[in-house]
Amino acid sequence: MDPTPSGNKKRHLHIHTHGSSRARTTGGCLDHNVLCIIFSFLDLFDLAHCSVVCKSWHVVINKSKLLQVFYMKQQKLDGSTSLEKPLNVYLEELAMERHKLALAKGSVVVNQWRGHSIGANQCRMKRGLLLTGGGDKVMRLWSLGNYKCLEEYSTPDSTSVVDFDFDESKIVGLLGTRICIWRRDGARSVFPPREGTFSKGLCMRYLDPEAVVGCEDGTVRVFDMYSKKCSRIIRMHTGPVTCLCMSDDQLVLSGSSLGNVSISSLSSDQQVSKLRTRDSTDLRALCFNPRSHLVFAGVTSGNMSCWDIRTMRILWENRVSPNVLYSLQHLRNDSSTLVVGGIDGILRVLNQNTGEVVSRIVLAGSISSSRDKNGIVVRTRGARLAEDVHIDSVPKIIRPPITCLAVGMKKVVTTHNTKFIRLWKFS
Repeated sequence: MDPTPSGNKKRHLHIHTHGSSRARTTGGCLDHNVLCIIFSFLDLFDLAHCSVVCKSWHVVINKSKLLQVFYMKQQKLDGSTSLEKPLNVYLEELAMERHKLALAKGSVVVNQWRGHSIGANQCRMKRGLLLTGGGDKVMRLWSLGNYKCLEEYSTPDSTSVVDFDFDESKIVGLLGTRICIWRRDGARSVFPPREGTFSKGLCMRYLDPEAVVGCEDGTVRVFDMYSKKCSRIIRMHTGPVTCLCMSDDQLVLSGSSLGNVSISSLSSDQQVSKLRTRDSTDLRALCFNPRSHLVFAGVTSGNMSCWDIRTMRILWENRVSPNVLYSLQHLRNDSSTLVVGGIDGILRVLNQNTGEVVSRIVLAGSISSSRDKNGIVVRTRGARLAEDVHIDSVPKIIRPPITCLAVGMKKVVTTHNTKFIRLWKFS
């Protein structure tokens, strides 16, 4: 094999790293030594991706200890040095550091495409797939690799979807007073069979096998997706439940229009604890970090609050925006950065531990566009605003309200209640 200069390695290596059948076939046809030579041209994180493509590649990379060798070289450690923690822990720490630096300081490219005929206002992202939905009563599942619509799901009776989530086998949607399940194989079911059997739902979170619905009457209702029955009703607030999040250990956290957060366990039908904000305005956005045990909440005044649920004490409050905050998310294992979006259309990156706004990002004009059978993808730069730049001086056309966002590794997807979906890539 003719060596390739380091700057052109990726250009000459066409290795598929998303578990495709082509990748599995390639792994089965090449012997151990040839694969080792090919893998030696990759950087540490490309090699880590290859290790999870198929069993044969995983065996080659781990048996040869390629990941460990590459890590030691990158950290400039002696080959005889023993690692104090498992290698995957070090790799995750490196990945999170790269993610943090990219969001805070990296260059930004934004790919935008038309996803719906009427405004899309919700999005969920998992494992390279994106689910979007909005006013056209259709949800679409996209590949973030090529922006191709993979599947489409229509609501029954032209009903609008209030909220939704998905996993490998199904899409779960909240239709106001009913829940709909779309199987990835095409089957669809709605329950309860009649509308009005439970109070209007305003938000939903799904953690297999249960969907948790926040209702207008202040209750949270838990539905089993297999029996299609309501297993429990939890009284959380005296006002409407406006946002929800869940923890892996069966905690339900809900925000209300009265500006407080209630915490309960799925094993109980009673509220466990309550967290209060200082301005008591309508709470619109909520998320929980299982790694750090921190809860983040955003309200209509533009304020954000953070609590540690181990002590139930508030850690910080900060005015991060002059207007309503609609959505806030972080990468699951990231305990340093938080991405926030709201009515002013500014994409903000925050320090999770202090609430400090690290960066503010908007569009900076069109670079190019490409057309294929799926439509037109417009490629645009992202620009970071200086601290002294006032928001009102930034044209509204490049900062439409951010209604929802989803965070992946060095990328963020946003919807704006328009026909377009945006993927922000950080490097």
